[in-house]
Amino acid sequence: MGTPYHLQSPRTILAKLVNMRQLPPGLPAPPPPPEPPSKTIRQPEVLPQRLPAAPSKIILQPRDRTSPAMWFAAIICFAFSIILIVAGVVILIVFLAVKPKAPSFDTANASLNSVYIDSPAYFNGDMMIVVNFSNPNQKIDVVFRSATVELFFQNRPMAVQALPPFAQRRGQSQVLNLHMVSSRVLLPPEVAMELVNQVRSNRVVYTIRGAFKVEARVWFSHYSYWMNTICELELTAPPSGVLVARRCRTK
Repeated sequence: MGTPYHLQSPRTILAKLVNMRQLPPGLPAPPPPPEPPSKTIRQPEVLPQRLPAAPSKIILQPRDRTSPAMWFAAIICFAFSIILIVAGVVILIVFLAVKPKAPSFDTANASLNSVYIDSPAYFNGDMMIVVNFSNPNQKIDVVFRSATVELFFQNRPMAVQALPPFAQRRGQSQVLNLHMVSSRVLLPPEVAMELVNQVRSNRVVYTIRGAFKVEARVWFSHYSYWMNTICELELTAPPSGVLVARRCRTK
């Protein structure tokens, strides 16, 4: 809706009349020119202000104090470690100073008195063995707490002899006589036949195995270990069989 005439200026009314005459008939009158917008005072937008962030607080947890029991356990472990280190150094020094060696076992002599096989395959035999124990250490005494010597043929046990405990001082040797008797030992046919063939060929091969529990004494201390010996003996045929060859090894 336009502005009333009585409120319009004469120039504006005259311009409208001129325009109405220039327009062809039948066309609607053009809309009045838009009035300039009234100047309005815009209020500045008020932006929401950010509140200052609260300073972060670092909460420190109180540290737990080490209990006296933990300190005591730590001191005990430390002392035990020191004792182990000192003991290891002492053992090493003693070992280097003493230089321990294992005793030796050897068959000095042997005699095959009889070999007899019953039907079907029962073995009977009689053998005398002279063994030599020696202690090569110059600063260590040894004690044989347990000693067992076994006689084998073709890995078949033929006889066994247990020895009583005995001691050997440093650098000492000892000779013992062992009487190995076999009575009705059942042998497989092939093993019995092999024994017969060796007797006929005048060469009989036996094996001796020894197991010894040795206790070594060094000054104020001692330690124990097991010693094993294997000897292969070659003898002539009975009744006067003598030792012709031997080979022993100790581990």
